Amino acid sequence: MNLVDFSDSLMSVIPAMLAVILAVTTRRVLLSLGAGIFAGALMLNQYSPLESLQYLVGKVLAIVWVDGAMNSDNVNMIIFMLLLGALISLMSVSGATQAFADWAAVRCKDRRSAKSLTGLMVFIFFIDDFFHSLSVGAICRPVTDRFNISRAKLAYLLDSTAAPVCVLMPISSWGAYIIALVGGIMVAHGVTDQSPISAFVEMMPMNLYAVFTLVMVLCVIAFQLDIGPMRKHEKWALEGKLWDESKGKPAGLDVEAPESAKGGMIDMVLPILTLTMATVFFMVQSGADVLAANGEAFSVIGSFENTDVGSSLVYGAICSLVVSIGLALRLKLDASSWMKAAPQGISAMMPAIIILFFAWTIGAVVRDMQTGIYLASMSNGNLPVELLPAVVFLLSCAMAFATGTSWGTFGIMLPLAGDIAAASDIALLLPMLSAVLAGAVFGDHSSPISSTSILSATGAGCHHMDHVMTQLPYACSVAFGALLGYLAIGYTHSAWAGVAVSGLWFMAFCAFAVRKSKPVVAAEPVTG
Repeated sequence: MNLVDFSDSLMSVIPAMLAVILAVTTRRVLLSLGAGIFAGALMLNQYSPLESLQYLVGKVLAIVWVDGAMNSDNVNMIIFMLLLGALISLMSVSGATQAFADWAAVRCKDRRSAKSLTGLMVFIFFIDDFFHSLSVGAICRPVTDRFNISRAKLAYLLDSTAAPVCVLMPISSWGAYIIALVGGIMVAHGVTDQSPISAFVEMMPMNLYAVFTLVMVLCVIAFQLDIGPMRKHEKWALEGKLWDESKGKPAGLDVEAPESAKGGMIDMVLPILTLTMATVFFMVQSGADVLAANGEAFSVIGSFENTDVGSSLVYGAICSLVVSIGLALRLKLDASSWMKAAPQGISAMMPAIIILFFAWTIGAVVRDMQTGIYLASMSNGNLPVELLPAVVFLLSCAMAFATGTSWGTFGIMLPLAGDIAAASDIALLLPMLSAVLAGAVFGDHSSPISSTSILSATGAGCHHMDHVMTQLPYACSVAFGALLGYLAIGYTHSAWAGVAVSGLWFMAFCAFAVRKSKPVVAAEPVTG
């Protein structure tokens, strides 16, 4: 099939921007994604209906089957979501999630401490952003509900502690992927006086968006900083409306526990520990198998660089589900209660999976439109060297926002940033690579077609577009500070100058926001 080449045309951004604009204006996600998909298919196939339909069928099938084999990455992610839905429902019907909520209610005295508990969970679930968003959301939702914290705020806490932590952690699916890319770039440009892992560590403070997003989370918790649409959602929550009820109940994993449920903390803690530890084990094992097959020595970082994240998540979820079933049997629940739990959890995941299918499809269409290549080409020109880190950051923001993927942005923009740095000033190599990471995470946070946003909303039980619109003011304020920081790095060649400038902007913004917006008055915890 001969597709039209849009790599040098502004028209390449039309499908992505159409989906984004419609999502923001209509707040109907599937309609918006579908419009972008069909627009792109028609443009790529010279507006031929028959060829466009054939193209779309091929793209949808490629989500699960490509080149005569299963698309294991996507299929494993879907299986993991279904297994996790069954697991969380089983823990709910056994009374385990209620037991955790009761335990947390004793220790969490107010809304601030309940939010802090959610934020701290990232240090347990830092392996992968999808893993974090779905797992922590299901665990902490009963606690935040009890303290009348809106589902939009929960989704913000999940999303803003997922990718920013994963992108800063060398032992995570993100860290391993980035280290592998950075290592290849350093070799390609003759940078041999530093190892990829030490370069990654040096880049951590220069990833200004990720660093200050985590600081923003701390300020939001400490100062009850509710800005923009988030303030409205928090007011609704204090009135007992945890989500926008005019849109109906959002997709989530809420399953009522029967009165006979007598599950305790062990029924929550043991399956979650099993899920985490088993997933880490299988990630290391799958990576070690690849190293052994290539005749390479074992190393933890090397294992994470070569790991199969999707299958590891599936195996971890299966182990956890087996443990949870065993615990449920011990409780002697009514068989009909817990036998219905798994199908309920699976069906609760279906709306998110459908949206994810649409997001994957438009991602494939946007790749064929070569939107990323067109945006990357905008960096070519006679720009002052001092502006390059800021320009690379802005392009990475735009690319991730338009394509809905941070990893895809890494794959395109990291090598490009390396080439630009080598051709202009090799001393700016690591700052420019850091700017790519920061911009990609911001675009992924802000885009309505981002799979991370979709799963954070699902984990929180929040309407998808409510999450996107309530998170946007926080993300944009941090991104502007990061932009100022990259300008400072470009002119001073000092990472700490960038941190200082971004920090000054951040403190000024937070001081202004705290003074202008009074905290939403806290309500008494809802018992039950």
